[in-house]
Amino acid sequence: MKPSLVIDSREQRPLEFANLQSVGGTLYSGDISILGMEHLVSWERKELNDLVQSVTRGRDRFERELHRLRGYHFRRVVIEGTEDAIMNHRYRSKASPKSILHSVYALECRFNIPFIWAGSRENAARIIERHAYWLHRDAMKLAEAMTKHAEAV
Repeated sequence: MKPSLVIDSREQRPLEFANLQSVGGTLYSGDISILGMEHLVSWERKELNDLVQSVTRGRDRFERELHRLRGYHFRRVVIEGTEDAIMNHRYRSKASPKSILHSVYALECRFNIPFIWAGSRENAARIIERHAYWLHRDAMKLAEAMTKHAEAV
């Protein structure tokens, strides 16, 4: 059984997934989760310009979001861009590439949340689908094992 993804209803430009179904919903934190695992799994998706805005003018709000994400078993920030795009200043802001990247690295360490440079929207969707498949598979195996154990007792 394949998992279904939940896309937060507040998403302005939701990702399109090739291999997994998705449904709309309201998530406490993040932009995407797995149906039935919304309290355990969360992906925050960032386009490049949105990331830059989030680590500059919108930093307080972004830090509150990252703080909420710390409560999830599995959490990631998936960036639809590359470090190279930041280094080459391919974003709309006067902030220096060095300050943007250092902010990303600091937030990643401070909140213990991996930031994944996906490179593109399509690759971001593929990464999330892969994560979702394996997370759901492991959860189903654990549930099956627990059921067998409970029946044996």
